[in-house]
Amino acid sequence: MTDSSVSDATQPDSSARKGAAERGLAVFNGRYPRGTIILLGLAAAVVTAIGLSSIRSILAPTLLTLILTICAHPVRRVLEKRGVPHGIATGSVILVVFLLLAGFTYTLIIAFAQFASMLPQYSSQLDALGSNITGWLSSIGVDPAQISQVASSFSPSTIISVAQSVLGSVFSITTSLVIVLTFMILMSADAVYVPTILKQLSERQPNFVIAIQQYASNVRRYMVVTTGLGITQGVLSALALWIMGVPSALLWGLLVFLCSFIPNVGYFFALIPPIVFGYLVGGWPMVIAVIVVYGIINAVVQSIIQPRVVGNAVSLSQTLTFFSVLFWAVIIGPIGAILAIPLTLLGKTILVDSDPAARWSRPALGPTAETRAIMKADDVASKAARKKRYAEKRAVKAGEPATVDETASTSSAPGSGTE
Repeated sequence: MTDSSVSDATQPDSSARKGAAERGLAVFNGRYPRGTIILLGLAAAVVTAIGLSSIRSILAPTLLTLILTICAHPVRRVLEKRGVPHGIATGSVILVVFLLLAGFTYTLIIAFAQFASMLPQYSSQLDALGSNITGWLSSIGVDPAQISQVASSFSPSTIISVAQSVLGSVFSITTSLVIVLTFMILMSADAVYVPTILKQLSERQPNFVIAIQQYASNVRRYMVVTTGLGITQGVLSALALWIMGVPSALLWGLLVFLCSFIPNVGYFFALIPPIVFGYLVGGWPMVIAVIVVYGIINAVVQSIIQPRVVGNAVSLSQTLTFFSVLFWAVIIGPIGAILAIPLTLLGKTILVDSDPAARWSRPALGPTAETRAIMKADDVASKAARKKRYAEKRAVKAGEPATVDETASTSSAPGSGTE
């Protein structure tokens, strides 16, 4: 037996296994039509979504704690590098996160209590506003039953109940501190073994380990940046509303902070209540002032600063981002809209990024760095082509001979061998 035959015999049969897997996939695709496979996938997704929605009461705090644990993990790692024991480092992180949640809950309760005590003072103005709106709706031919329903929505009791229902999920999450704290303790304790577990998994599933590590880094970057900018945006909005004399400025600042985690539509949710109460205290000039102030703050923070800081950590298209907000809000409630980006990135990591056979679909889910580079190169080439066409047109108008491509002139020259 020759040396080459020995090496061929002793070489791992990875190519053979890969060929067998490809043949099996081909047989599967050949046995079932593509439409059937798509329908089965959609049916599985619907069943999974219904199952997740049925356990939203425990799923929401679990996912919230998971994201918090991922974001707080570097703090414990820094403490451990400084010689702090594992138990003390883990306990310190848990205590800090717990105090932050408790402080936010207390502030939210105080702000909502102030809002509830202040609202009856504006009952007459709310009734007048409701009458104006119902009169306008009646003038354009809206059904009277719908008009009466709109008019009833301007009563203080209705507004309070709507606010309670909207914030109910947030209250249930942040006030269920026992569940969150228990999950935080258990997840933080289990996180001690994460580096070792990933090292073990990397021997069999390196792509999965790389995808999970990249996901943790991207989500941590997104959440930390969004939290910092959300605090800045909420403080600036609350100060501006307080200076302008809009009631419950603290509550609207907290609403701005929460809605900063909701892409695309969070700004509009945070804008509506200050507009209404700004109209009650200052009329249309106050409404315009609130819109201008909110627009400037949102444009600077959300449209200029955040994209530059976050970078490519969130490679999701705008359409998919908006759909993810609606999807997770339906599945686990309003807290799902706040966690929409991290949860969607988690699904993308498990289904796409960790599977080499599915990575071809990443550009369709959102612009990647390669996509942006290709688009930039195409824009440069298109701009150069336009400049060339404009130069040729100006030359023709000036009576000068139009420039031709050097290769074309060479190929058409006598003796070039093309005749």
